[in-house]
Amino acid sequence: MAAASLGIAMDCPKCGHTRSLDATNPTWQCPTCGVAYNKIAAVKLAAAKQMQPIAPEQVPGVGHQTSVWILVGANIVALVAAQWGGWTLAELMFVYWVQSLIIGASYVARIMNLDKFSTQNFRINNKAVEATPKTKRKTAVFFVVHFGIFHFAYLLFIGRDLSLSSVLDLGLLVCVISFAVNHWFSYRYHRAVDRAGMPNIGKLMFTPYLRIVPMHMTIIFGAAFSEGFGLLLFGILKTVADVVMHVVEHGVLGKISR
Repeated sequence: MAAASLGIAMDCPKCGHTRSLDATNPTWQCPTCGVAYNKIAAVKLAAAKQMQPIAPEQVPGVGHQTSVWILVGANIVALVAAQWGGWTLAELMFVYWVQSLIIGASYVARIMNLDKFSTQNFRINNKAVEATPKTKRKTAVFFVVHFGIFHFAYLLFIGRDLSLSSVLDLGLLVCVISFAVNHWFSYRYHRAVDRAGMPNIGKLMFTPYLRIVPMHMTIIFGAAFSEGFGLLLFGILKTVADVVMHVVEHGVLGKISR
């Protein structure tokens, strides 16, 4: 039945024009932009359904508990390789240093690929910011510079006890590759979660700094312990930090906000 004959003034879902009761064009069509009312409404409804929040466990990928054990397993493999190969503390720290860079790169990619995000309680130069592409770029650049400065300083410390042959050690390279593969799958999972919701860009940027804690603690206190105990201490600290960060990612960043 014609909308005009019912005395209904319709608002176009595309351009917002209010259809007058004396409009002469077909009742299914906007007099101003010519779009079909039901067509554009259906498109908007489909888009709204795609943006509905979903639980992280509904995102395809490795389950939360499984991925935790895979991460713990990767750390154990690194510790076993260090003990078996007679690595120095610096060599083990270099493996984890590279892993931290991989994680940092994945977070830069996540920030730059955000479709929609929250800036609640997030400030740049002590000013509130809007959720815009410019904010994404500024946040990513700041993170690269700041996170990079920390890791450059750590490399200067670690590099004093490293040689080219130790960096090219097969066991060391295998550990680095295993961590890279692990975090590639983790990135894909969290990228899907990001697309499904609205993560807070501030929380997203600061989370990787948990990785710095074990290196920082080892640099400060490592000299007080023997090489063997230092390896064990650093490995335990690093594994705990990995698990904590994983839980934070799934429990905090993984929560989809409207």
